[in-house]
Amino acid sequence: MEYLRYPEYTGEALEQVLEPLTWLINDKKLHILACLYAETFADLAKESEEHFLPTPVTKLPTGKEKGKFLAIDVGGTNLRVGFVELLGNDGTTASEGNVPGVAQIRRSHEKAWPIEEHLKMDQAEDLFAWIGDCIAEVITDAMNAGVDDLGDEIALGITFSFPMKQDSLSEATLMPMGKGFAITSDVNLGNMLLSGYARHFEERTTNGDAQAENGSTEPSTKRRKVSKLPKLRVAAITNDTVATFASLAYAFKSAPNSRAAMGLIVGTGCNATIPMKLKALSDAKRQSVRLPDGADPEETKIVINTEWTIKGTDLPLDSIGMKTYWDEALDKASDAPGFQPFEYMTAGRYLGELVRLVMVDFMGRRGGGKDMPTALKEKNSISTTFLATVVAQDDDGLLYSKLDEMFPAPSKKSNFEWSVERVEMLRGVTRAVQVRSSALIAAATVGLLACVGEIDLEDPEAKGPGFSRHGNGDPTEGIDVSGATEELVVGYTGGTISRYPGFLETCQNWIDNLVSKGSPKNANKRVVLREATDGGIIGAAVLAGTTLNGS
Repeated sequence: MEYLRYPEYTGEALEQVLEPLTWLINDKKLHILACLYAETFADLAKESEEHFLPTPVTKLPTGKEKGKFLAIDVGGTNLRVGFVELLGNDGTTASEGNVPGVAQIRRSHEKAWPIEEHLKMDQAEDLFAWIGDCIAEVITDAMNAGVDDLGDEIALGITFSFPMKQDSLSEATLMPMGKGFAITSDVNLGNMLLSGYARHFEERTTNGDAQAENGSTEPSTKRRKVSKLPKLRVAAITNDTVATFASLAYAFKSAPNSRAAMGLIVGTGCNATIPMKLKALSDAKRQSVRLPDGADPEETKIVINTEWTIKGTDLPLDSIGMKTYWDEALDKASDAPGFQPFEYMTAGRYLGELVRLVMVDFMGRRGGGKDMPTALKEKNSISTTFLATVVAQDDDGLLYSKLDEMFPAPSKKSNFEWSVERVEMLRGVTRAVQVRSSALIAAATVGLLACVGEIDLEDPEAKGPGFSRHGNGDPTEGIDVSGATEELVVGYTGGTISRYPGFLETCQNWIDNLVSKGSPKNANKRVVLREATDGGIIGAAVLAGTTLNGS
């Protein structure tokens, strides 16, 4: 894995256009990048008000939490609402097919809606009124199905895939959102959500069927008779990466040589969360944390929302010249230029557009600018979903058919066609963008784990005995691995890492490579990516369960 190669493609033109994307994706440069990330993350934890945000989570779920909760997951693309019942597990017995040591859950009446563009651009009150309607629909469905244990008040867990400031687990103030949302900061998330739902307390009569025939995404509670609904009580609010991490910690009881170490999102957006010692944070951040009684402020760890794509985390990329002119063009044309430069290079909302910019540039340089399909010149006309489900697959017939349909010749007189060379180029660029993205995620992941002392990284460019990054202390402190390999589990979720062909495997391979070559001290360590399926909605309920069960 020393250098990225494309043996299946040939041609000088292909090599030339891929080189800016691929020439730094090699062992040495990614090792250097991981070291730079470790240092940058440590600095941002101490100095930045936008990164490494403390959450009110000082203890991870035990897997014994129980209770029924309404869970909400507000993502960059979709809203999900459903009931999650935590059944717990004592780690000693298995029943009804359950696995010993693995905490169980039961999900019901779950629904999902796309968050349409007009909702993203509306005022906060309009967005949350729509969310309130969706919540009411799910509760109504449960009541109509005969669920009678909801009571007069339902405990609510909320996952919100955007930066927030928190003094307690049940309260949060939004920071600038990104991902195409127009809402600015200083929005009290819990109050806004409860206000959006409040009008559903009173009994009302509506007309029509449960689902509009025209495919409207308006919740069906507006169109049928419903009874008075219970009130809601916000039990927990969290970020999507924190929720993913919590769901992993709940589901899998830590073994002597395996434990949850980090949460990772690579979907529409990208983010990471990790436990970090309080003393690694700035004074202002430490003062915002309410420690449990008797906790040692020097040794207590707190779960951190890194916001590792916001400007400032791209300094390592700039240091080694990783950004291309296509990255710069995408950034400048984005909804928030300069806001999340690392996300623009790695996340699903942007990879398709990056491929389009490369293709347009290449085809223009080959003298085909005037003859280029009009649709291909339109911003965001190539989606990451299209790359993952069509371009990255082996079905040539489907790919040619889709390209002719989506990007036809600009006129009947045009000689444009999707030639073998152009399709080969599209597949080559798609692969290069995917490999680069997964390699950058791997380097940032290893750098973050080194920053907090979970693994060791030695700077390959250091002179003398070499630089060693231990983060907050000895990486093996308090761990008896007894000669066995210690497994550090990174719980991941998100459509890009989960469903983009080759993304997960490439990312895991680079992580393995960076950890093994990072230092001889990592000989008995392995960082493992493990899917935390639906971590956003499950984690919201899990954190709500920790408040009910006193975890």
